[in-house]
Amino acid sequence: MNLPSHSALPEPLRIPAPVGAVLSRLPAYPGSVLLVTALNLALARHLPDDVGQLLQHKKMRVHVRDARVGFDFAWTGRRFAPHAPLVPPATADVTLSATAHDFLLLAQRRQDPDTLFFSRRLSMEGDTELGLVVKNALDAIELPVLDPREWARTLSPRAVRARLFGGRP
Repeated sequence: MNLPSHSALPEPLRIPAPVGAVLSRLPAYPGSVLLVTALNLALARHLPDDVGQLLQHKKMRVHVRDARVGFDFAWTGRRFAPHAPLVPPATADVTLSATAHDFLLLAQRRQDPDTLFFSRRLSMEGDTELGLVVKNALDAIELPVLDPREWARTLSPRAVRARLFGGRP
């Protein structure tokens, strides 16, 4: 996969602090459900078996710094499943942290994780070996670029039901 690499990254867009303060007060579990639904639709079937075995029942967290929210989940062996918020957050086996904008750039494949990591805009805490295996597996999978214009078609209730339970959309 060829991702753009920029030596001088522009400053990321940030969620305003007052908005982050409001978001931090919302329950995290519904967001974790949404995240794992997206991961299951886009990624679960592409996950290599050896990576799936390594991820088995590992507690993972995606922390969106500027939104001041964290999403907790695990791999069950067949799919990603949400967890209630891990307290303290350090109980996650691996935590990836970045701004909402940087996570969007990663999802759109407009930026590579190494560039964001070395510019200190993406961080990994906990079991870094586990995090690197996940990163390398994701880099090796040719996933479609996240295109918001496709969301309406891809995330329609009929399409989601078909992908999760089989059958035609």
